[in-house]
Amino acid sequence: MKFLEKLIEKSSRKVAQNTSRRHLLTQLSKVMIGVAAVPLLPVARASEGPTNGYPGVGKQTSGLDGDPGDPTSCDYWRYCAIDGFLCSCCGGSATSCPPGTEMSPITWIGTCLNPADGKNYIISYNDCCGKTSCGRCLCNRNENDKPMYRPQANNDINWCLGTSSSVYTCSTGVLLGVAVDE
Repeated sequence: MKFLEKLIEKSSRKVAQNTSRRHLLTQLSKVMIGVAAVPLLPVARASEGPTNGYPGVGKQTSGLDGDPGDPTSCDYWRYCAIDGFLCSCCGGSATSCPPGTEMSPITWIGTCLNPADGKNYIISYNDCCGKTSCGRCLCNRNENDKPMYRPQANNDINWCLGTSSSVYTCSTGVLLGVAVDE
């Protein structure tokens, strides 16, 4: 252990004798500026190019066989009762939140017709919360929207109240199951 202490002491004294404080501060500031500039470097976003006029958002699929449409488009069949920014344009997907946000456990629901099989499906619209609004792919479709006194089917409420942050980021459309006709 004594050897290690002497080695460190000798190295420190040599650096102190050969460099000035001003030089050390200059070098440290260069490193700090370099580290701060790393996020500004150009990054390849999406190879497909812009979708719906939003650069860096490529065409997506839901991953389900026979599921028609593009989850980054407001015309996607699952979004028949959505109101807000689409998480699929904000770093998430039609069913998952972007990194750094949390999905609200409180939701509103809608029933949407899948044009591929002609069946109605129950869709849970979950808000993702925790960051500022995404501001991309705003979608406001009010099919089967109910008044405020029926909150479980109203899309005009801030549903982030069940999360640690009430700041709205974007909305998802999670397929719950087939709607039963009675």
